[in-house]
Amino acid sequence: MSASPEDFPASDRAVMPAGWQDSLMRFGADKATVARIAAAAADRAEPAVPGRVARAEHSLVTVLTPGGPVRAGLPRREQACPGDYVLVSTTEPVAAEVLPRRSQLVRHATGNRTEPQTLAANIDDVFVTVAADRDVSLGRIERFLALVWESGAVPVVVLTKSDLLPPGAAAPLLTAAAGVAPGADVHLVSAVTGDGVGDLARRLETGRTAALIGSSGAGKSSLLNALAGAEVAATTRVRDADGKGRHKTAWRELVVLDQGGAVIDTPGLRGLGMWLDETGLDTTFADLTELAMGCRFSDCRHATEPGCAVTAAIEAGMFEDRRLESYRKLEREAAYVARKADPRASRAQARTWHAITRDGRSRARHRPRSS
Repeated sequence: MSASPEDFPASDRAVMPAGWQDSLMRFGADKATVARIAAAAADRAEPAVPGRVARAEHSLVTVLTPGGPVRAGLPRREQACPGDYVLVSTTEPVAAEVLPRRSQLVRHATGNRTEPQTLAANIDDVFVTVAADRDVSLGRIERFLALVWESGAVPVVVLTKSDLLPPGAAAPLLTAAAGVAPGADVHLVSAVTGDGVGDLARRLETGRTAALIGSSGAGKSSLLNALAGAEVAATTRVRDADGKGRHKTAWRELVVLDQGGAVIDTPGLRGLGMWLDETGLDTTFADLTELAMGCRFSDCRHATEPGCAVTAAIEAGMFEDRRLESYRKLEREAAYVARKADPRASRAQARTWHAITRDGRSRARHRPRSS
């Protein structure tokens, strides 16, 4: 049964609930986070109960507190997502304060809105789940990795459904995935047989949080159940025709594991709009960034410029042209979103294109006509 702030004894309202540190660490908070929560509570004029957001729905959040789950409202202009740490008022069911995030996984919001959407907050690892039994899109892995590196968390590429792979297919698949994920661990797992699940579980312990992201049908919920050792997330069968799955996970939700640690499950992401700066791209394409340091020109576009170390590596078979094109695509998309989000940048870009067009028309008018 859910508890409310009124369920805490009056003697506990003037101070933080007994044992709250252990509870918050069980919910995924590390010692530094516990210290920040204590400092924030001490600065408040009114007493409050600490907790962590398990689910957010518009102006309501479900908060895990030492006394049990609490349904609380959000003040106007306040936003929260799964993984946020909050202080819940003891006088009314309101998340009176949302603490600053140490990491956040952000994508471009769906639809025509030019604004960020935070999928999860205060996470240590992000398990990028990819179904290994279907055609694996390396470009999509790179897209996920760029967002994760931008978040401040550490990406872990998880190739699921290894039990469905034909003999001999595992090694080249791992090699290909590792080739597009410099700096990230790559795991091959099966939620059915349990192979590889233990390696991921060891990354989760008291005081740590992971998020699961991936396309629909990638096996995120099955992986969560395997990590939890229990049926904590509903699953559904993937269509044989195209490997697509339905959004059985209908919302983003934080789940606390009995053995320690927390996992934030997310619905399958069919669209993954970029919301990042150069940090996520440069880290995802660290091999490209390192090569580019050898280019003759600092602003080299790796096209026809002389002395380009990247094109030389491609010609020598040491770097994939596909990877360069993937980088360019993500770079263009991120720049487009940045311009839309910043009207000043958008106007500056429009002026640039206007000047280019005007210059081109001027040259055309003065070009000698052929007889």
